[in-house]
Amino acid sequence: MTKIEMNVNGRAASGEVEGRTLLSSFLRDELRLTGTHVGCDTSQCGACVVHVNGEAVKSCTMLAVEAAGSEVTTVEGMANADGSLSVIQQAFQDHHGLQCGFCTPGMVMSAAALLKENPKPSEAEVRDYLEGNICRCTGYHNIVKAIMAASGQDVAPVAAE
Repeated sequence: MTKIEMNVNGRAASGEVEGRTLLSSFLRDELRLTGTHVGCDTSQCGACVVHVNGEAVKSCTMLAVEAAGSEVTTVEGMANADGSLSVIQQAFQDHHGLQCGFCTPGMVMSAAALLKENPKPSEAEVRDYLEGNICRCTGYHNIVKAIMAASGQDVAPVAAE
């Protein structure tokens, strides 16, 4: 067992892990941050995306010991300090960029990384960036609209039924 320490969502976090413990497992099982989902364990689906030192990482392919000493942000850390939804989270809600919600945390984290890198992406750039995230429910249309809206681009909201 190895003792590790890191800063997760702005707070000090520590634990003892086996060398083979994945970051996703540490976050979910040890820290109880269950917003990080694991859908494939093979880096295909993107449901496990978190930020490590500001970079998007698929946490199912990173060992927890590799993140020791790092700044880690999970979807739980995306909300504003007052607990209200971030711009990206609000856009996903406003534009119905989710259905079952399983992929949503990874999509939100990937969207944040994209918008940090490219604040005003085109629709094609959003679709290209999301290539590593799989959604089996939405067909991506509303996810793309949500990310475009979060970037401040004019997108019509989904009409309430």
